[in-house]
Amino acid sequence: MSNVEEFPLSARKLTEFEALVAAAPAALEAIPGAVYVCDSEGWIVTYNGEAAELWGRTPELGSVEKFCGSHRLYRMDGTLLPHSECPMATAVRLGLPARNTEVMIERRDGSRITALVNIRPLRDHAGRIQGAINCFQDVSDRKKIEEEVRAKTKDLKDFFQNSAVGLHIVGGDGIIRRANQAELDLLGYSAEEYIGHHVAEFHADAPVIGDILHRLSCGERLDRYPARLRAKDGSIKHVLITSNSRVEDGKFVSTRCFTTDVTGLRVAELAREASETRLAATYQAAKVGIAEADEHGRLLRVNDYLSEITGRSREELLGMSFSDYTHPDDCAADLALYEQQVRGEIPSYTCRKRALRPDGSVRYLEIFSSSVTDSAGRFRYGVRVSHDVTEAKRLQDRIRESEQHMRDLLEALPAALYTTDANGRITFYNKTAVEMAGRTPLPGDEWCVTWKLYWPDGTPLPHDQCPMAIALREGRPVRGVEAVAERPDGTRVPFIPYPTPLFDSGGRLIGAVNMLVDITERKRAEMAQTLLIDELNHRVKNTLAMVQSLAGQTARHTSSLDDFNRTFEGRLLALSRAHDLLTERKWQDAPLQRLVEDITAAVAEDGRIRMEGPPVALNARSALSFTMVLNELLTNATKYGALSAPDGTLLMRWSLRNAGHGTILDYEWVESGGPKVTPPMRRGFGTRLMERCVEADLGGEFDLAFEPGGVRCRMSMPVTGTVGSN
Repeated sequence: MSNVEEFPLSARKLTEFEALVAAAPAALEAIPGAVYVCDSEGWIVTYNGEAAELWGRTPELGSVEKFCGSHRLYRMDGTLLPHSECPMATAVRLGLPARNTEVMIERRDGSRITALVNIRPLRDHAGRIQGAINCFQDVSDRKKIEEEVRAKTKDLKDFFQNSAVGLHIVGGDGIIRRANQAELDLLGYSAEEYIGHHVAEFHADAPVIGDILHRLSCGERLDRYPARLRAKDGSIKHVLITSNSRVEDGKFVSTRCFTTDVTGLRVAELAREASETRLAATYQAAKVGIAEADEHGRLLRVNDYLSEITGRSREELLGMSFSDYTHPDDCAADLALYEQQVRGEIPSYTCRKRALRPDGSVRYLEIFSSSVTDSAGRFRYGVRVSHDVTEAKRLQDRIRESEQHMRDLLEALPAALYTTDANGRITFYNKTAVEMAGRTPLPGDEWCVTWKLYWPDGTPLPHDQCPMAIALREGRPVRGVEAVAERPDGTRVPFIPYPTPLFDSGGRLIGAVNMLVDITERKRAEMAQTLLIDELNHRVKNTLAMVQSLAGQTARHTSSLDDFNRTFEGRLLALSRAHDLLTERKWQDAPLQRLVEDITAAVAEDGRIRMEGPPVALNARSALSFTMVLNELLTNATKYGALSAPDGTLLMRWSLRNAGHGTILDYEWVESGGPKVTPPMRRGFGTRLMERCVEADLGGEFDLAFEPGGVRCRMSMPVTGTVGSN
């Protein structure tokens, strides 16, 4: 006890840590957020109700839990974050604060939240760390919104970049800021040659681009404004520009332009205007069906190829509308679009439909319908281009049938198999994969269908480091690797994966296929083999000791060398039969009584051994372990116990009982009439071997008693063989 009198607590200023610990519980509860405090060693000393609610549990205070009260923590990439490495641990040990750090909290029920963590170390008046305070909040909804915004942004970028229509953005200074691939492909420029240049450089008509920019700067919207653009190869592209302005604070900032290539239509129009004859020749030379139709769909002009497609003469077609040879199921949709085109609501459209021929056959047609208008924009007639895609449709159907056949084949395979795309997202899995994984993969799952992975030594194997992830990242098959899959129910399956990357005809990685081979039985066989090899030396030594004992007993009870040889040889053969029994039955179930008889046959000739019990069969593993135990007991009995004396006897009896969760075999070994038994000074290897065989290998109970009148051994073990079998 110190002789220095301390100042009362009220005489000095409390540190932040002391104030927080001493504060009433209501003080922390008043804080609008989850809060907890750890001392300098990381033990949780106080927390409020909102922290417990977010953790999903109420941890004990004091020297019980460290650093965090959550069930588990994960980094945002999904990897496990040990409590000893969490931000609170860093703050307590190193005095480093955490600002707006995101972690994932898992509750005991498996639910997870994303938490935004802010941690500040708490120091005493001398600057020493007394602990730290953590204020955290659930930002799961915000993260979800961020992910949705990120996905929408990605979709918008994809829409812009991969749109079939040319798109470009022009700044208020006329400089092209952005252009998609369709725009670049239209004119043949690279992005460097197009983006960053003034838009006027690519227009063939200066007044036109001047008018466009003027209108847009005034806030006017352009709808299909005709213009001519100069391609890289010197050709002129006729386009329709649809654009509007972006104005901020009254200032013209940029335009968003859709460029529709109408060069082909323009050329056709000029050709028609220049020469009706040349247009007619084009009609007849084209390998697509071409027709002109009035506002009601009646055919005004057709080419020979349309006659060939529909199986009708020109005269027949000119007395029909295009609906007359359209399949009834496709007619309404085609007419509805054509009526919109006639009304000027749409300038053109495409559709696929079936055409009925007079002979009853069906042709699949890809229709492109566009309008021809007068100078006032009124509809004059429609130009319908019909492309016969019947063979392409049949090919597509065969491809789909082939794909379905392949899926059916993969589903029927007895091996677990799944595929991923180039980014590792699972795209297909068969039923065997679901059975092996013990779960059905969820949308967005990556790398593997399994729930958790481990290396064979039991260390965790993150999914993004699994063989499938390596195969995708390095573009090579992975072979010779073993792993262990843990199912959601906790069972584990050792397996060998065979991940193989898939490439398209151009050598581009498009995904991978993986086959998972369950090697549970092989592992069990390897374990059994290892056990046998480990036990072999000891069993050989015991066998030799028993042979030596048998030789001595035989010599004492025989009167001649011939008698000795005959008796000794018979006992050796009886001993070998005990080992041959399992081999004879191909390591399947072995009858207990026969197993006992074969093992004891070498010393049971004089009737000193009795056995009692119902018929029961042991499986191979139980029979092997039981044989080793009986050999140990019999060896000891013949060397030191009841069977080493002329009047000694041995009783073996067993019974079966129902333990609720299965059948239990109770076995008893009782020696009597032998030398007085004294307990050994130490437990030998034989005793340890018997305990391991019964308790560790068979999951039973083993009790060996060295009673003065004779050794007594009791064993209880589950029976997985056939009960009541001889």
